[in-house]
Amino acid sequence: MTNWIEERLMAPEHVVFRLLDGEAVLVNLKNGTNYGLDEVGTRMWQLITTSDSVQAAMDVLIEEYDVTPENLEKDINRLITELKNQGLLITVNKK
Repeated sequence: MTNWIEERLMAPEHVVFRLLDGEAVLVNLKNGTNYGLDEVGTRMWQLITTSDSVQAAMDVLIEEYDVTPENLEKDINRLITELKNQGLLITVNKK
C-alpha cells in the first residue's frame, strides 16, 4: 500500500471542485471526466487539499469521526490512490 502520510497534496489546475448539498463533484477538464464524493469523501478532500500533510488532515478527521486510525489510514490511502490515478490530485512536496 502506498503511504501518502507525509505528502502535501492539492488539486491540479485542470480540476474543478464544486460542492452540491454537502457532496463534491470533481471535474477533470483535461479529459472531461467527473468524479463524485459522498459527505465523508468530500470532507477528506477538503482537508487533504488544504492541510500541510495528509497526517495533519488525518488528525482532524480522527477528531471529527468515530473511526480507528488504522481504518482511517486505509480509507484515505484508497481515496488518494484513486484520485491520483484519475489525475485529480498531485503531490506538492514531500517532507
